[in-house]
Amino acid sequence: MTPQQPSLTPSGSVTSHDLTLAQRASLTSGAGDFVTEAAANVPAVSMSDGPHGLRLPKEQGDGGQVDLHSAAPATCFPPAVALGSSWDPGLAERVAAAIAAEARTHGVHVVLGPGINIKRSPLCGRNFEYFSEDPLLTAELGGAMVRGLQQAGVGAALKHFAANNQETDRMRVSADIDERPLREIYLRAFERIVRRDRPWSVMAAYNALNGVPLSENHRLLTDILRTEWGFDGVVMSDWGAVRDRVAALRAGLDLQMPGTGGRTDAEVVAAVENGELDVDVVDRSVERLARFARRTTAAGVPEVPEVYHDAHHRLAREAAERCIVLLKNDSGLLPLDPRAGSVAVIGELARTPRFQGAGSSQVTPTRLDVPLDRLRAAADGSRVEFAAGYTLPGGDTDPAEELAVEAEHLAARSDTVLLFLGLAAQDESEGFDRDHIDLPEEQVRLVERISAVNPRVAVVLSNGGVVRTAPWHDRTPALVEGWLLGQGGGAALADVLFGAVNPSGRLSETIPLRLEDSPSHLLFPGEEGHVRYGEGVFVGYRGYDARRSEVAFAFGHGLSYTTFAYSGLTVRPSPDGSRLDVRVRVTNTGQRAGREVVQIYSRGPEDSRIARPERELRGFAAVDLAPGEDAEVRVELDRTDLAHYSEREAGWRVEGGSHHIEAAASSRDIRLSVAVDIEGDPSRIRLTGRHTLAEWMAHPVGGPLLSKAFASSSGPNGSTGALADPVMRRFLAGIPLDVISEFPQSSVKPEDVVALADQAASGANDRAVGADADG
Repeated sequence: MTPQQPSLTPSGSVTSHDLTLAQRASLTSGAGDFVTEAAANVPAVSMSDGPHGLRLPKEQGDGGQVDLHSAAPATCFPPAVALGSSWDPGLAERVAAAIAAEARTHGVHVVLGPGINIKRSPLCGRNFEYFSEDPLLTAELGGAMVRGLQQAGVGAALKHFAANNQETDRMRVSADIDERPLREIYLRAFERIVRRDRPWSVMAAYNALNGVPLSENHRLLTDILRTEWGFDGVVMSDWGAVRDRVAALRAGLDLQMPGTGGRTDAEVVAAVENGELDVDVVDRSVERLARFARRTTAAGVPEVPEVYHDAHHRLAREAAERCIVLLKNDSGLLPLDPRAGSVAVIGELARTPRFQGAGSSQVTPTRLDVPLDRLRAAADGSRVEFAAGYTLPGGDTDPAEELAVEAEHLAARSDTVLLFLGLAAQDESEGFDRDHIDLPEEQVRLVERISAVNPRVAVVLSNGGVVRTAPWHDRTPALVEGWLLGQGGGAALADVLFGAVNPSGRLSETIPLRLEDSPSHLLFPGEEGHVRYGEGVFVGYRGYDARRSEVAFAFGHGLSYTTFAYSGLTVRPSPDGSRLDVRVRVTNTGQRAGREVVQIYSRGPEDSRIARPERELRGFAAVDLAPGEDAEVRVELDRTDLAHYSEREAGWRVEGGSHHIEAAASSRDIRLSVAVDIEGDPSRIRLTGRHTLAEWMAHPVGGPLLSKAFASSSGPNGSTGALADPVMRRFLAGIPLDVISEFPQSSVKPEDVVALADQAASGANDRAVGADADG
């Protein structure tokens, strides 16, 4: 029987005629490397790699290119590794809007980003494309970029869905993750952004999840993304990720990229004709693709094709300034006085900067601020001299010792040293993971030699993933994390080092003392096609804190050229208990204007029955203050922000008890804490005799029922007395109730267990209905 042939109405909905099955199938794969098929009134959609700028083809058209170095110029904004340290969603939204403006000018309808995968290990070669080790911070910054793009009429492609946390064997490896860490850590940012910011597309990752490739994962693409979260956009593949097109389409993958010259289109047609694939599956994807095409092409191309390079470069510089993190500043070495003394700038990275990562996100910048040039321009009376100190791969081949001696002599005759250190492009890139987190040995030796001849050394780092700073950071009074800062980074560094800008960046990932301290260390990158996420929810600072591990610099850490004091923390629940209004007063107690990022963490109840991190980020807000000025900072939390994912109850649950809400300057700099009593969610578990005594007693309905049953039937030597004995209660806690009921001395008999379970279920349902009505 021939399937009905739908066409598309102007609104993008499917009707019953005009488009052939072959035409419908063609819409589900690309026409080329970076463009989709057009059919009837469904326009083609042009895409470009992102997410911190456009990788544009030299010539207009498809946009496909294999050579990552041959792109046309576009503004290179700070990559996510840097933008994450801004803790500034408003800034991220502005950056995305600028990228969207350039995209529209060049006829690009969709930017392939942002990337919001979690930094599980510092070794991931693609960490420079991701924001943070924390899902909340990731969601706030990633969601802001989605809004910035789409409000300007350009589609976002939220990626890489999901658990794409390494490059090793990335096309095949199975990320094996239990449900709780999957929900709380690796899906949490995706869920928040999908529900709140409504991205027009999501890109499925290369890897598998628990043995099922993401492009064929019905549970993730359909059950969770569409049915549970309400996603109404298009799911596209990562480039080359699809192995079985029919299985992928059935799972919920609408668009295969890039195009395959019609090969997989024919597979779809054949599968429908032989009954292997329901034509309704194809039609649903076609309807979504039609809506996607209309959404993304609706804005059109501006009549005057003009890119505001100057304005966008200024924004790139402003963004870079906000991203720089002052890690250490003993004795106030920084900022330098631009009118006094001599400054030695040492390190090839000051002259040949790294400003972005390598791989598909590489942007050809419209211009580039070189740190050395900008430092010389900013010096107003200071003498600035340069020595390379070391070479970068592919650069000059002067003998290493000769370069080090030259740098040492310059440092010895200068008042202050700015020592630029970092990683070369070959050390971190898409496509492979790092082997270690150390700086090159010649750079570490250079730190020792320079520090021996001049105590006034400020190290400036340039890297896309964290580098080990111990033990050499103890010998340098000042340390600046410069990350990869985009094309305006050189000017931004000069502004911060000379004090024109007060640094306000905060770490979005922990810098460990050793790689071995990383919570995922023994489990990364897996073996034989599988990587086990055995650290569970204890990722990043959650893991370091749980193990009481010392770190070099904590998550959220960042210094300023001024100081801030916190006071008056209050936490007020809303009348219905659904929200928490958190307020704290912050005062600038220093001599310079500055920006403070107030971080709000929570700690669960002391008697929590689940394994919890020491604390978890729940919200944040920034405040700009003049010297002596104070202001009240407000962060509103949803009660559900305190929830954990219960595998047993198959959903998010808030545990009742005393939760501590903390105002902090980092995950290890807690300034104030307030306890607040939170009512727990009613359990939806149906108790049975196979549940343990502890589980019965913890149940809000079953616990009182069981206690009453014991009390009403116990004698002087009955089990109530045994339960009152703390040792005996612990002994019995892990034993199922039906086993206890078989004990000769038990007050609760086997025939009582079923009745108690029925009463508990009835009472729990009543509580749940009441809670839903109140909500």
